[in-house]
Amino acid sequence: MISFSVMALVFGVIFLAELPDKTALAGLVLGARYRASYVFAGVAAAFAVHVALAVAAGSVLTLLPDRVVHAVTGGLFLAGAAVLLLHKGEGGEEEVRKPRDQSFWRVSGAGFGLILVAEFGDLTQIMTANLAARYGDPVSVAIGAALALWAVAGIGILGGRALMQRVPMRLITKVAALVMAALGLWSVYEAVVA
Repeated sequence: MISFSVMALVFGVIFLAELPDKTALAGLVLGARYRASYVFAGVAAAFAVHVALAVAAGSVLTLLPDRVVHAVTGGLFLAGAAVLLLHKGEGGEEEVRKPRDQSFWRVSGAGFGLILVAEFGDLTQIMTANLAARYGDPVSVAIGAALALWAVAGIGILGGRALMQRVPMRLITKVAALVMAALGLWSVYEAVVA
């Protein structure tokens, strides 16, 4: 059964962690050059592949004893929080080669390829695997993570520049790191107490 609370938690954590990432910038660059719906179709498909891989990896982790899963996910969440806090912003824009034409398949293919390569092994993919292991609810985690990633991509494609002018990226990053640190500490606590 789908858990709306797990979906909401996953959505919030993944959304906040992905906002300061290169995806919003890549979406903004692609969206400025090409038809937004074509770009979104390719980006959304790439994120669906990443979520499926992450949830599969997280589901394998659930085969381990609870104490080990809590310790591993706690450590990875704490490491993710540290990465967010210590990460320096990327200076340049993502390089995107312009397709020869503006057809759906060319534009969506460019978006798919860029995100598939750029996000492989990314922090949010690792976090999705952790959340799938933590909650043992792969469907709810997959839905929450995919919706969060699609939301960030949509924001980047349609109006990333306006959001970045209104909400300081430093604040978004600190909130995401705080949420991840809290999840990490809770998981470590459960590993010790369990």
